[in-house]
Amino acid sequence: MKKGRVFWSILKRTNTDKIAAGFGVYFLVSAFFIMLVEPGIHRFGESVWYCFSVVTTIGFGDFTAVTVLGRTASIVLGIYGVIVLALIPGVVASYYMEIVKIRARESAEEFLYKLEHLEEMSREELRELSEQVKKVKLKK
Repeated sequence: MKKGRVFWSILKRTNTDKIAAGFGVYFLVSAFFIMLVEPGIHRFGESVWYCFSVVTTIGFGDFTAVTVLGRTASIVLGIYGVIVLALIPGVVASYYMEIVKIRARESAEEFLYKLEHLEEMSREELRELSEQVKKVKLKK
């Protein structure tokens, strides 16, 4: 549950949530449009299923677009879906890497500050700093 909240907060901070919501609206509008123009698709649920198979590039084949308008809408929906589904993981990964870089920089700055002020540190603080250095050396 926590990962879902983190994922959603990243989408909100990067405004990718608006792209995802826009895609959701476009998906439903496309489904309605395809239901109207395609003679072999009679119900909205069938149209949503058809659009799902287009977006996921599964293409089950139980429903197919036969009209020019239906095929054009399918092409646009498929391209839009691929772009959006590729964009979201890229944004999340990029955001995560920036956070990791910031945390590493902050940690290094804190460590350097402590090294610059060794003479002001207590014996216990020096011992803790020594342990931190040993942990870093062991990781390499």
